[in-house]
Amino acid sequence: MRVGVIGGGQLARMLALSAAPLGVRVLAYDPALDACTEAVAPVEHGDFDDLPALHAFAEQCDFITFDFENVSAPALTELSATKPVRPNARALATTQDRALEKALFLELGIAVAEFVEVGDLADSRFRTGTLAYPAILKTRRLGYDGKGQTRVDTADAVHAAFSELGEVPCVLETRVQFSRELSLIAVRGTDGELLCYPLVENVHVDGILSTSLAPARVTPELEQQACECATRLADALDYTGVFAVEFFQLDGHLLANEVAPRVHNSGHWTIEGAETSQFENHIRAVTGLPLGSTAPRGVSCMLNWIGKMPDVKAALRVPGLHWHDYGKEPRLRRKVGHATITAKDFDELAQRLELAGQVLGREWQVAPALAAMRKPV
Repeated sequence: MRVGVIGGGQLARMLALSAAPLGVRVLAYDPALDACTEAVAPVEHGDFDDLPALHAFAEQCDFITFDFENVSAPALTELSATKPVRPNARALATTQDRALEKALFLELGIAVAEFVEVGDLADSRFRTGTLAYPAILKTRRLGYDGKGQTRVDTADAVHAAFSELGEVPCVLETRVQFSRELSLIAVRGTDGELLCYPLVENVHVDGILSTSLAPARVTPELEQQACECATRLADALDYTGVFAVEFFQLDGHLLANEVAPRVHNSGHWTIEGAETSQFENHIRAVTGLPLGSTAPRGVSCMLNWIGKMPDVKAALRVPGLHWHDYGKEPRLRRKVGHATITAKDFDELAQRLELAGQVLGREWQVAPALAAMRKPV
């Protein structure tokens, strides 16, 4: 079987690595001539909306998926006439647009932060209503890793913030005082079976994920809330494949933030830390194979490498540390690799994280992971 991945970044690379043991070959498609998947799988180059090139690519594949939500939903709709596209284009189109996504949350009875849509300059001045401040103004489309959003402290500042973001359609949402940022990775098969990985706690630095602690130290009730939310979303979208739901925790309940319709950075720990990785399960789901167990193997902490790679020789002195270099050129704010530290329990994980902090140094943000472990349930 051949799976075509629209997008050739590190997620496609890890999909290709997980597919090979299953006897599945991955081909990728990406505009970038230096797409990092090329080290492990063939990559064809073309624009995401180049329909002739996409059709030629799809002809080589049995199934089509994607590793990046800013690909063209209309193009995927057209490809679906000839090849199975999983997840479907409707799921992509809905999650590409923050306003449509929030409307779906509300339709399904899933709690979100208070928000209003801001469509033009008039909206930015007069239609913010009774929204509580401070707030975050976010573009409806093309925002990720802290891009496409800005903090707004008062209603009077909305107009300037809207201009700063290019006067494109936005959503303005109250900045909630959450205790944790959590995410849930789930996978749904072609038969409707849905499995959830445990919730993980995420720490962001400058809008980019820095560390993920798995499992998060939360109550069973929060785990159930998250999985019920994922089930409603996946059923409503007739979803196939892996997806992530990001949450804010407020005391004993969750507010949904957004959905990523793909394998997700906060699920990288599953490669070594779960019975079946998110990448293998996505390949299984897309190709119609039975899903694998999502149970964790002990505890894990994923450390993102942003901008540049740390010293590999120092890092590999840490017991239980698993190294992932994406083969990407260093660049400010670019995700160039990650490491996952595994352990049998949280006490052992804390010891290994402390050692990682010593050998890597302060700049690699090990301290936030340790702080997350010390929070009460």
